[in-house]
Amino acid sequence: MLDSDTAIRETLARARRIAVVGLSSKADRPSHSVAEAMQSEGYQIVPVNPNEDQVLGENAFPDLRHVTGMLDMVDVFRAPEHVPQIVDACIERRVHALWLQEGVIHEAAAPKAADAGIDVIMDRCMLKEYRRLLG
Repeated sequence: MLDSDTAIRETLARARRIAVVGLSSKADRPSHSVAEAMQSEGYQIVPVNPNEDQVLGENAFPDLRHVTGMLDMVDVFRAPEHVPQIVDACIERRVHALWLQEGVIHEAAAPKAADAGIDVIMDRCMLKEYRRLLG
């Protein structure tokens, strides 16, 4: 798992297309404000939420397996018990990086992703780290 500033900075700098699992259309939700800010910084945001049709002007997908095109990173705003299935989908899709937001911690699934060659950042806010390291 990545925890050095250099590794996190490089991961953020490499990513261009980010699937946000659990992205809500409700503006008061952290997933929405983080994704909106990252979108304004030039990242392409791909909403992943079976309860949404469109978020931030982008078509939403019910799950990672239905997302079309390549993904550089998956950002997770779901409860920790959902992380193992998200990791499995990331491995299948050969995603380069998995970001688990603050409070999203899964001590078994994260190493599984790392063992599959996925860069993993856990229990950190992507937007806070972006602003701190690249903003």
